[in-house]
Amino acid sequence: MSDISELETRITTALERISSGLSALSTQSGGSDEEVAQLKAQLDEERTANSQLSERVKTLQQSRADEVDKLRGELGRLTAQLETDEVVLSKMRQVNADLRANNDALRKAIADGDVNAELVNDAMAAELEGLRVAQSADRAELDAVLGELGQLINDSNTGTMPHSPNGKEGADA
Repeated sequence: MSDISELETRITTALERISSGLSALSTQSGGSDEEVAQLKAQLDEERTANSQLSERVKTLQQSRADEVDKLRGELGRLTAQLETDEVVLSKMRQVNADLRANNDALRKAIADGDVNAELVNDAMAAELEGLRVAQSADRAELDAVLGELGQLINDSNTGTMPHSPNGKEGADA
């Protein structure tokens, strides 16, 4: 029987230890639940912040892509305008060289007293060509101004302000 008493004492002691351990776990798990809840809340906040940042990044990337597309279009337009201006300038240089040569020939003929109708006609044709090229240059300049005005109107209709050359936004920058 003493073995039974001893076993009973050991079982009682073990049950008391288990009971006190469960009490300790209950106390710890109560604090742990609060801590877990707090950590979950922080995790949710971080996830929300992360998703907001991801959306901002996507928005910025889209804005950047739109701006790049717009700048590429502007670059294409300005490149075409520059090519047109170069052609007009080349024509003006050629016409001015022809006009100078004809004027020199006309002056020489007048000095020699040998003015013929063909020389005068050539001088007049060169002068007319010069006027045509000047008109073409004026037209190219007007087209450039109209292109800029069209771009400003388009920007104002879409609600965007164009960038000024000094890097600031808007017309009063």
